[in-house]
Amino acid sequence: MKALVLEKKGVLSLREIDLPSELGADDLRIAIHTVGVCGSDVHYYTHGAIGKFVVNAPMVLGHEASGTIVELGANVKNFKVGNRVCMEPGVANMNSRAAKMGLYNLDRDLTFWATPPDHGCLTPHVVHPAAFTYKLPDHVSFAEGAMVEPFAVGMQAATRARIKPGDVALVTGCGPIGIMVALAALAGGCAKVLISDVSTPKLKIAGQYAGIIPVNITHQKLEEVVGSQTDGWGVDVLFEASGSARVYPTMFDLVRPGGAVVIVGIPVDPVAFDVAAAMVNELRIETVFRYANVYDRAIDLIASGKVDLKPLISETFAFDDSIKAFERAAEGRQTDVKLQIKLG
Repeated sequence: MKALVLEKKGVLSLREIDLPSELGADDLRIAIHTVGVCGSDVHYYTHGAIGKFVVNAPMVLGHEASGTIVELGANVKNFKVGNRVCMEPGVANMNSRAAKMGLYNLDRDLTFWATPPDHGCLTPHVVHPAAFTYKLPDHVSFAEGAMVEPFAVGMQAATRARIKPGDVALVTGCGPIGIMVALAALAGGCAKVLISDVSTPKLKIAGQYAGIIPVNITHQKLEEVVGSQTDGWGVDVLFEASGSARVYPTMFDLVRPGGAVVIVGIPVDPVAFDVAAAMVNELRIETVFRYANVYDRAIDLIASGKVDLKPLISETFAFDDSIKAFERAAEGRQTDVKLQIKLG
């Protein structure tokens, strides 16, 4: 089957490759329509590894996907051929101890599209478990369906934050995930969400949304903006989505007493973590790793119109131009939020 293959660090090819194609009794065969280009895909392309996950063999990229069901496994009852769907890329053993606790994203045997050694979905057809596949409402496009995966990260962060109606939040980092977190926080009940970064174009994109207040930290002092927006009290929730070690030394100073810090971005470098600053205000610290039990709710929010992800799609490429899409993503253009590849 033709696929976008990461041969090794820095080398992509669009070629035929043998992929698993046997349809199990609980599986679906899905014709892929749209796939988003994720930062992790690009990182594997440019660096060949993310932490302990190393590309040691050719790997098909892509994990943010939507498509159409073309074949059902023998046991599948709740889908029909022709259903438009999006897919959760992480497949857990639902009999595992983590899954039984509701933490299937932390199952130690979980497989995840385009995470070595598992192939991704940038190929015309995939076989995927029905249990990790979700129907798209008729008025939700394939492009929006392929955005559910990154939005699910924002949903997980908002869920971990335990937002109360009227909360004020701050998101540090205005990349794709940072914006998704901000939108999920608003949908979860925040009255307003500040989002900080150094990129004027990305902050301008985030600022299109009512309730999001962009803060360019090259021109404004973040602590002063937080003070003015909260009458000196501090934000109820701080979401760290930049992955930058530079955020950590002072981030606890921005949160109100008894507030929460939710760590979403994974730092590449060691961080300076001021435990005392967190303790004296009894701050609650939460962490996020992907998501669990939020996909259906993410789809419902998009379908309701309360969350509009369409403005975040910067450009769509044809499948035959997949390599160009990744080269563009690797450039890191400040005006780009989400690039997508259309196969259908």
